[in-house]
Amino acid sequence: MSHIALYRAWRPQTFQDMVGQRHIIQTLQNAIRENRVSHAYLFNGPRGTGKTTAAKVLAKAVNCERGPAEEPCNECDACRGITAGHIMDVVEIDAASNRGIDEIRDIRDKVRYAPSEVRYKVYIIDEVHMLTSEAFNALLKTLEEPPGHVIFILATTEPHKLPATIISRCQRFDFRQVSLEEQTERLLEICKEEGIEAEDDAISYIARLSEGGMRDAISLLEQVSAFGGSRITLDGAVDVTGGMAADQFYALAEAIRDRNVAAIMPLVEGLTQAGKSADKCMENLIFYFRDLLVLKLAPQGTVTERVVDAERFQEMAEAFSSERLFRMIDTLNGYQSDMKHASQPQTLFEVALMKICTIGNESSATAGGSASSASPPAASAEVNRLRQQVEVLERKLEQLIQNGAAIAGAASAADGGAARPAVNQSRRSGGFGGGNGAAISRATVKLDPFVASAGSPGTGQIRMKWNEVLQRVKEAKITVHAWFVDGEPVSATDGTVLVAFKNTMHRETTERPAHREIIERVIQDVMGNPLKLATCMLKEWQSASSRSGEQQGETLELQPDAIDTGEEQRPQWVEEAVKLFGEDLVVIKED
Repeated sequence: MSHIALYRAWRPQTFQDMVGQRHIIQTLQNAIRENRVSHAYLFNGPRGTGKTTAAKVLAKAVNCERGPAEEPCNECDACRGITAGHIMDVVEIDAASNRGIDEIRDIRDKVRYAPSEVRYKVYIIDEVHMLTSEAFNALLKTLEEPPGHVIFILATTEPHKLPATIISRCQRFDFRQVSLEEQTERLLEICKEEGIEAEDDAISYIARLSEGGMRDAISLLEQVSAFGGSRITLDGAVDVTGGMAADQFYALAEAIRDRNVAAIMPLVEGLTQAGKSADKCMENLIFYFRDLLVLKLAPQGTVTERVVDAERFQEMAEAFSSERLFRMIDTLNGYQSDMKHASQPQTLFEVALMKICTIGNESSATAGGSASSASPPAASAEVNRLRQQVEVLERKLEQLIQNGAAIAGAASAADGGAARPAVNQSRRSGGFGGGNGAAISRATVKLDPFVASAGSPGTGQIRMKWNEVLQRVKEAKITVHAWFVDGEPVSATDGTVLVAFKNTMHRETTERPAHREIIERVIQDVMGNPLKLATCMLKEWQSASSRSGEQQGETLELQPDAIDTGEEQRPQWVEEAVKLFGEDLVVIKED
């Protein structure tokens, strides 16, 4: 038999010939045997899994002259006529090219007439999801009130595009991908019947490429057998299908493992000269590193199906860390998406390989762009740990403050006169113990100059650039940022920035000399001029601001050019002032 007709020769003609859909076949055979065939079926699933084939076998089974039978005989006139496409009562329609309302109206008009040659009229509508909305509406009417002699079989790869009203009127069958074992068994059976000698690795490779589609597997077998004649080898199958051989995978992985960019470029050039497309090489390489990752994370599990040399594959898996493999796969996947729209996909493939050569094994110190992807998780974990420590320390500090409030108050009053105007005095005691209260006392900042400058342009500039200051501090040292972020800039004067804190522990930790040096350096870089850091508690700042507001708001004097103090003759602007401040605070003076 000619290899050109291999697929057509091995297309299933009975339910028994079908591979991988036993649950569906059994259901359909039971319905035929019990004479409970539905008026409409929906067959959906991946391409090449037997949807249209099952529809034609069902049409033969219900119309077989020796039936209805669970299996068509393929010998009577009805079965042979349906197989050859000569029976006018069995109609197969491609909805991709006949998707309009006129075609569906034609079906609706013809279903009223009884079949002329066989028992049932069967309409097989392939790719039914391509029908227009108007065509679906016309089909819905027929599905609602179908004649008893009509069976509709709708086939699609995208059932989610069908209206719910159509799906609800059909018996739905989900076709699954054919397993690798079932595909391999059928391909070996075909090779045996056709007298083709095939290597087991070659058959497994062809089955893997088909991605669960039996039709694609037989088509690939036909293509490879036409190339190799009576013998099919793995190398021949790889060459014909444009894949990469195991040795090529190993050579690339070895160069990436050693970060040898110089060795990668000749390998890519060799793949190009051999006719390998860049997108196919990228796809195969992602699968290869995925298999390395599976073998590394689940060494006791089933070895992945793509592995040819298990021992060498195991050695390669041990050479990579799981973290590095994760980042390499993410990087390749990103470049694969870009290659779909690139005018030079080979260049992107080369860049992707050079990129993953720079990815290190360590999660904390990586090269190139991998550092930014590794730092956020580590930073987040460190911040969470610090927050937990802060909560514990805050609770201890509150207890100590309550126990030694009197001592701390006395110490604070005693130190108040000697305080520096812009810089807080840090704690002199290294621990929380001590009977003199020095561990929790500090010098206070004279807030009056800062209160007067709270609305100054310098304060406004600091506030506008504060987010940048926080970000730069985070980049300099994330632990300092964890404490400093609690502060809020409230004023700036005389080359000093005042930051108010809600939490005592956050303020005291920020005041440490090493931390202060980092923060002042960042503020100088952002603002362009040297500024010192001063801190206070937010409650202290709010209290000082409120006292200043009361002193300034005791009397408000207005001096109009010419005014009569009678209420009925007040100008409009005086009335507005009275509404805002009240009669007691508004004093009108005459020149």
